[in-house]
Amino acid sequence: MFSKVLVANRGEIAVRVFRTLREMGIASVAVYSEADRESPFVRRADEAYLIGAGPAAQSYLLGDTIIRTAQRAGAEAIHPGFGFLAENADFARACAAAGLVFIGPPPDAMDAMASKTSARRVMAAAGVPIVPGVTDPVETVDDARRIAGEIGYPVAIKAAAGGGGKGIKVVRAESELSSAYESARREGKAYFADDTVYLERYLDNPRHIEIQVLADEHGTVVHLGERDCSIQRRHQKIVEETPSPVVDAAMRARIGAIGVDAARAVGYTNAGTIEGLLAADGTYYFLEMNTRLQVEHTITEEVTGLDLVREQIRIAAGEPLSFGQEDVELRGHAIQCRINAEDAARGFVPTPGRITRYREPAGPGVRVDSGVEEGAEITGLYDPMVAKLIVWDADRELARRRMLRALGEFEVGGVSTLIPLHMAILERPEFIAGGSLHAYVEGGGYADELAASESKAEGSANGTLDAAWERVAETVVTEVDGKRFEVTVSVPEHPGRRRLRLRRESLARRAATAHGGVDVVTSPMQGTVLKVAVAEGDHVEPGAVLVVVEAMKMENEIVASHAGEVEGVEVSVGDQVASGQALLRLA
Repeated sequence: MFSKVLVANRGEIAVRVFRTLREMGIASVAVYSEADRESPFVRRADEAYLIGAGPAAQSYLLGDTIIRTAQRAGAEAIHPGFGFLAENADFARACAAAGLVFIGPPPDAMDAMASKTSARRVMAAAGVPIVPGVTDPVETVDDARRIAGEIGYPVAIKAAAGGGGKGIKVVRAESELSSAYESARREGKAYFADDTVYLERYLDNPRHIEIQVLADEHGTVVHLGERDCSIQRRHQKIVEETPSPVVDAAMRARIGAIGVDAARAVGYTNAGTIEGLLAADGTYYFLEMNTRLQVEHTITEEVTGLDLVREQIRIAAGEPLSFGQEDVELRGHAIQCRINAEDAARGFVPTPGRITRYREPAGPGVRVDSGVEEGAEITGLYDPMVAKLIVWDADRELARRRMLRALGEFEVGGVSTLIPLHMAILERPEFIAGGSLHAYVEGGGYADELAASESKAEGSANGTLDAAWERVAETVVTEVDGKRFEVTVSVPEHPGRRRLRLRRESLARRAATAHGGVDVVTSPMQGTVLKVAVAEGDHVEPGAVLVVVEAMKMENEIVASHAGEVEGVEVSVGDQVASGQALLRLA
């Protein structure tokens, strides 16, 4: 067994791996960027090393630097976590060449599955159903247009090296195809250093069902049941649960066998996930294989009682699995909610900033995996995850109620998070019935519901919106006959006090900029300008893309709210912009 392991990652996954290493009596090594110098995960390791500047390309993606750091620290192995270099076969080979063990699958298996086109070919050859589409890269937008016409709209354009929802663009009409093709290539290049894309038929509202597999170096391959990850935004998961409410024992055995066969087909070892789509007719289509630990591995741990990180480390050290398929038993039900720093009411825009208050929930069956603390900074350089909240209970309904209780206890101040959305999701009748809530989450139902509620509340405050602008909510604690009460009251706004109403800023801006018939279009988040789609003098229609801003590894399209003429453009590609900064003027 190893005596020291370097974790080539940051945040909550670094903390997660450090904990298992400590339980196993293995020393841990952290690496960190300049932006993460004060991050809590740095202090959780036995030793830590600075490896570069804040941007990932200048720190966490520097494989050679990380390997040299591992050698300097005397580490024998590297755990990549997820993201960054976790699915980089060249990095795994470089580790081996440097005499270090890569805690993950063999590079050849990673190569076979890392490219989505290659994986589709392998699965098709093995007789596994794949989503209709191509198994070769699509080289030009004209090729994309021809293929889309053949397989029919809607189609999904996907980065071949993609993962985690990055590099996926859904195209419902030919008029959208050109910009979506370029955007998918751009994200593939930015996040995975590979702009290769392919096309497949887009299945509307399928269930996203994935299978966790473990394989040792002695020929044993097992699956640990399925996870249902159907509740997503921007093709990225936000709520996961196991077992799936729509998978019975027979289907579990069938798709579990697909996962085991897929792993065997490429000589896979260590932990991996077979992702698939379950259509309404019960057909299960292979989607991709993630050759790493998944963000949602936690819920599988809760229902199996296994520590998947420990199993990864044992496998990498050459030890055999201590159990077989017949020993795997799923007990109870687990749900995970991703607590991201995002504003669901404004199209899930990232909300970087400093956490001014942080209180985690606790109690029976509650687990929080986080890499933050009160006072920590959520930077726009990385993904917007604050924490993962996981609950377990004897059945799905009990787990749902436990999650609602835990969400109610979770306090995060200073940044907007998805906690209110998660509470709304778990209260929805569709969720209780096992639905995927696509229209509610991705289709804007939640945002519309919240806007209607805010509009009603604002309209009733002293009868005018103007009066509401000058007041804020404040909680006062009082006692009546010895009984404690918390009362929320509306009080006058004082200088420097933060205004709390979500829509106030946009309403004020609309009122101010409407004068003179010119609308100042501003950035809803801090980020980097990736694309300016218009020029001064252009006429645009409602919904036209004006500017694309990247924030926290996501592309955000700023669109025209009305028809008009571009009077002036204030930014250029590559500019860093702040939340509320003017992008252009639209007459």
